[in-house]
Amino acid sequence: MLNRQLCLLLFTSFLGVALCDNFQSTLGHIKPKVSVYDQENAVKQLIKRIIPDRYQDFIVEVNNEIGNGNDAFNIQKVNDKIKITASTGVAVATGFNYYLKYFCNSQVAWQVTRIEIPEILPQVNLTITLNDRFRYYQNVCTTGYSFVWWSWEQWEKHIDWMALNAFNLVLAFNGQEAIWDRVYSKLNLTQEDIDEHFSGPAFLPWLRMGNMRGWGGPLSNAWHVRSLMLQKQILGRMRSLGIIPVLSAFAGHLPRAFKSLYPDTNMTKMEVWNDFNDTYCCPYFLDPTEDLFNKIGTIFLIEQINEFGTDHVYNCDSFNEVDPSTKDLTYLQNVGKSIYKAMTDVDPKSIWLMQGWLFVHSFFYWTNERAKALLTSIPLGKMIVLDLQSEQFPQYDRLHQYYGQPYIWCMLHNFGGTLGIFGSTDIINERPIQARNAPNSTMIGIGLTPEGINQNYVVYDFMIENAWRDKPRDKKEWVEGYIRRRYGQSNKTLVKSWSILMETIYNYKLLFKIRGHYAISITPKLNFETWAWYKSTDLHEAWKGFIESADDFKDSQGFLHDLVDITRQSLQVYGDYYYEKLKKDFKNKDLHSFNESSSKFLELFPDLQDILASNKDFLLGNWIRDAKVCANNSHNLQDEKLYEYNARNQITLWGPGGEILDYANKQWAGVIDEYFERRWVMFIEYAMKVLRDNDHLNKDYIKTKIFKEVEEAFTFDTREVPTKPKGNTIEIAKQIHEKWSDLKNVEVYSKRSGKSLEENFVGTQSFYEPSVILKK
Repeated sequence: MLNRQLCLLLFTSFLGVALCDNFQSTLGHIKPKVSVYDQENAVKQLIKRIIPDRYQDFIVEVNNEIGNGNDAFNIQKVNDKIKITASTGVAVATGFNYYLKYFCNSQVAWQVTRIEIPEILPQVNLTITLNDRFRYYQNVCTTGYSFVWWSWEQWEKHIDWMALNAFNLVLAFNGQEAIWDRVYSKLNLTQEDIDEHFSGPAFLPWLRMGNMRGWGGPLSNAWHVRSLMLQKQILGRMRSLGIIPVLSAFAGHLPRAFKSLYPDTNMTKMEVWNDFNDTYCCPYFLDPTEDLFNKIGTIFLIEQINEFGTDHVYNCDSFNEVDPSTKDLTYLQNVGKSIYKAMTDVDPKSIWLMQGWLFVHSFFYWTNERAKALLTSIPLGKMIVLDLQSEQFPQYDRLHQYYGQPYIWCMLHNFGGTLGIFGSTDIINERPIQARNAPNSTMIGIGLTPEGINQNYVVYDFMIENAWRDKPRDKKEWVEGYIRRRYGQSNKTLVKSWSILMETIYNYKLLFKIRGHYAISITPKLNFETWAWYKSTDLHEAWKGFIESADDFKDSQGFLHDLVDITRQSLQVYGDYYYEKLKKDFKNKDLHSFNESSSKFLELFPDLQDILASNKDFLLGNWIRDAKVCANNSHNLQDEKLYEYNARNQITLWGPGGEILDYANKQWAGVIDEYFERRWVMFIEYAMKVLRDNDHLNKDYIKTKIFKEVEEAFTFDTREVPTKPKGNTIEIAKQIHEKWSDLKNVEVYSKRSGKSLEENFVGTQSFYEPSVILKK
């Protein structure tokens, strides 16, 4: 026994020293398959798309010998041109973006692109080696919350962004249901069985993880044809640039019909998820140790590889927000072995990529010994774990570096694609570096895993630098560069505003979960608890700087976007302020005061609608338009209606009866006036009547009324929604700022646990530590 313990100790110590060599032997085959020439040509075309008038000023070369096993790039000026030599196509693109950002003060972001290349190209001669083997991108939910309606043109632009920002390991999940349709047919399911199972497009991620079934569906053949074609375009472009696409593997979730087809096979009905009724909940989970699991898993993988090829990395999440049926350690080990066997029986080079969300969500089920049983059920280095929300709930220390399995340090940041200024800049500035350099660290990369994109780009841009940053950055100095890149120029007032934001609202360090719920966007009620981790006076001071600088940046796309966002955030905070007042007034049965506070609260909505409507990035119409366009190729009116319903339901009710109500809500023009405002008007009118009549507030009555007349009605609405902005952003923002300037000195305190903001921050650092989280 002593000898075994000694060997384990020596192995663990050795692991920290020989980590690169150890994982190189298991992950060395995970690399670009296309030729050096093809990667060079793909990057040349990328550069041409970004700077069509200056692309000839750049020379690119892919040289696999550069770097020490990790990607690296060299940039130097040669004969008035910029030559970029790098280890892969992704590394070349990263070098190109590095030059654009830090030598030309330019930015290629999600919603903003600003390129300004001097006539005489700036001098440069530098080599940078990236820190880790991988830079990972996407959450399995991003497909639903952000990408679901995208065309190839949108995907092409986004894949360019991935390569420019060094991402070389990326989920690629389109077309999956078309493959499953074939597999289910081969296994004798009828089309009716399949249609009953498939959800609508906006809800596919949760179908894939076994959380629910059927809601918003079925899927038409036209959807399958479109998604297959799109997936092939996406995979082709990713691979040409040197990005490793991650495909899916069988996780064990099956249509209900399988139980009648295979009655003697061990499969269990999944637990109810978020109160979905039996029509839409609880598919079956096939025990991975059953022979049928291997049969289905291998059929699926063969079919998928025949259609799309493979790069040997497969995502599989069998227990996402659902727990195994037993706590037996041997069973958990056998489950892991069976899942992996279904991959390796088809592809012996398989690597299992698993989201580590199960260890966060089901914290008390996944004790150390159970997690170890699953994680060590397959050889070390054959699994990559995504530590999915490392910036708030890291698991790598609690689970002892995943017991030797390599992991990726990920920033999740956003849930549901909601809008709201938020970030943890100190944590992402320091923790990835600490984790990488920790004793016996098995960290092999960094990742971005937001549920939804197109919000808070500054946080993601700051996080991405961990690809090469080996020490924390001075945030004030960094944000000065960010302003110049995004806006084209800078001034002291804006630097001060951004510095305030980076140290307050963008510097969250608590453990309370952020889910995009604010008074203006919740379904109306009088027991909601508002809170903040920053002083609203700081936000107002930052907003004031934007207003004062506005005339100097009227031609900056990036500035106008951010002016809308900080104005939106300020109105949102004032909404919380007046909500607390009207809530107190109602409790005190003060009709006069309630009338005043609720009137001020309702005044916020038209102002929100106006400022959001002034910018293309904050329009409901774009989301609806993209959903409808998905059906255009099939000329199927039924698909068009279904997709619009999917789009509207996801951002509101999230289910037939509001099962995940407002989880993915969007502060967009068109949602503000037709959904958020109408709900509150109805509720406040009812509350006023209750006060006047000295009656009792019937929560069920008003909740049902709002559901039927506003919430459900919104999901079925088919009226045209504007897709073009209207109004002058700067003029509208100035008017709003002037109107609400009386609140500049009003402080909004956190109501969490009855503590003030300052009291909530006491002990934050120790509370954040994984060992302390365990005890909570």
